[in-house]
Amino acid sequence: MVTFESKDFDSLSTLELHQIFALRNEVFIVEQNCIYQDIDGKDLDATHVLGYLGKEIIAYARILKKGCAYDEYAAIGRIVVSPKRRGQNIGHELVEKSIQWARLIHPNERIKISAQEHLVPFYTTHGFRSVGEGYLEDGIPHIAMILDQ
Repeated sequence: MVTFESKDFDSLSTLELHQIFALRNEVFIVEQNCIYQDIDGKDLDATHVLGYLGKEIIAYARILKKGCAYDEYAAIGRIVVSPKRRGQNIGHELVEKSIQWARLIHPNERIKISAQEHLVPFYTTHGFRSVGEGYLEDGIPHIAMILDQ
């Protein structure tokens, strides 16, 4: 069973930090064949949502306060589930926990994500709605999505 918790950057152990970066690297850089600067400085001020199976982090997202990624919105980003664990509804659990913590930490703030276009139906099931035109982010089609309060 996957257990979830949230931590600020200073509460992460070096092992957790290693596992987070390894998971993000495995999916966002290697699997998606996308060369980009993953370590962007925003992790320092983020709330990190960790999904554990035993002691292994198999799911992850980060929550950013308004003004960090978007001027008018709090944000959830770097949403990822280990490729070995997909198809088990862990992604849905991760998004729900991330929304709950974002609302707790940043009450009354709308939440914005930059969703890969093929995942729009997934995020729509969690209440997000697409806004604006699609765009390329690191060579991958994305669209902005908003979750109102």
